Amino acid sequence: MYKTVSAENALKVVKSNDRVYIQAAAAAPQALIKAMSARHEELRNVEVCHLHTEGEAPYANPELRDSFHVNSFFIGKNVRHTLKAGNGSYTPVFLSELPRLFKQGIVNLDVVLIQVSVPDRHGYCSLGVSVEATLAAIDNAKTVIAQVNPQMPRTHGAGIIHVSEIDFFVESDEELPIYKMAEPNDIEAKIGDYVASLIEDRSTLQMGIGSIPNAVLTRLTNHKDLGLHTEMFSDGVIDLILNDVINGNYKKINRGRALTTFLMGSKRLYDYVDDNPFVEMRASNYTNNTAYIKLNPKMVAINSAIEVDLTGQICADSIGSSMYSGVGGQMDFIRGASLSEGGKAIIALPSITRHGISRIVSTLKPGAGVVTTRAHVHYVVTEYGIANLYGKTIKNRVKALVEIAHPDHREDIERAFFKTF
Repeated sequence: MYKTVSAENALKVVKSNDRVYIQAAAAAPQALIKAMSARHEELRNVEVCHLHTEGEAPYANPELRDSFHVNSFFIGKNVRHTLKAGNGSYTPVFLSELPRLFKQGIVNLDVVLIQVSVPDRHGYCSLGVSVEATLAAIDNAKTVIAQVNPQMPRTHGAGIIHVSEIDFFVESDEELPIYKMAEPNDIEAKIGDYVASLIEDRSTLQMGIGSIPNAVLTRLTNHKDLGLHTEMFSDGVIDLILNDVINGNYKKINRGRALTTFLMGSKRLYDYVDDNPFVEMRASNYTNNTAYIKLNPKMVAINSAIEVDLTGQICADSIGSSMYSGVGGQMDFIRGASLSEGGKAIIALPSITRHGISRIVSTLKPGAGVVTTRAHVHYVVTEYGIANLYGKTIKNRVKALVEIAHPDHREDIERAFFKTF
């Protein structure tokens, strides 16, 4: 049905000055990445672009700067160092719009590296645990190289491609990266309680992965008829689905299905989504489309931040002027939830950093990026409570946010705010 080649032979197609896109998150094809990186001595000025990826990224080694330059659409831990080292760049883009960059030729692609399930008897493979912008990349790249992995789950939805769309096949049987869920600490548990109190029965949820989302999910066991329309999820939703807490019966978009564009977690998660029609994988220009998100009644978007100023501006992608992550899909869902009938846009974060620095601030750090504007956010939640900012004056916002800041910092940030303004 298809002819395989070695990773080394397949990656010979990459030439100097090419632009390469790598499938995101847990689907990043490690065998192909390593084979491309191994050619560094014969390659120059290859741009490697992607969202967050799990696993190794040897091409991001600053010593290989003459061979590879990293262009991150969302900055992951494995390439964050490239921004300071000079062998990396960041392109701000909403996750909903990344496919458009490829479709409209704004970002032209020469090669795309993907990881797929074994083809079925009809010749169709699944993109498995990550679709995001990969379909658009496949449609618009000159060459498609696929790592065929029997351990890649065969997921339902739009991420199904025929072998005829793939130019080179490389077989490599390897485990997908495991994302280990940390147990929420006392602060995260309190935040989880507050956020869960805002979620009504028959709500549709968007949340990421991490300790705070996990804390929220563990507190929803007595809720009824929840839906899931998100850009990513992890193990925390499985038991809620199995116990009929999440069933999607009252969603308007993909009713009766859990909708996402990528996922990562444990082997239990990967086994659960394998050939499971309840989980529907779609491209990010669908899952993150505000026009679709807002159609779900009681849409609840739960996102986090690096810092929040007393007027409600949300910095989520940088620490001062140093880029840390990316715009991602926060604004896609914050806006969608805001426009939903009965929807709620929530920012949840601890009141202080691990070093005791307040994350509720009088003004954002110089150079900090505003991902979510003061006009978009409804609720800000810390372990000290809930600040409802929607429709509130600046003066009332200041009062509400000071009340949920850490007690050690409340007086200082309020005084600093009024001294500035």
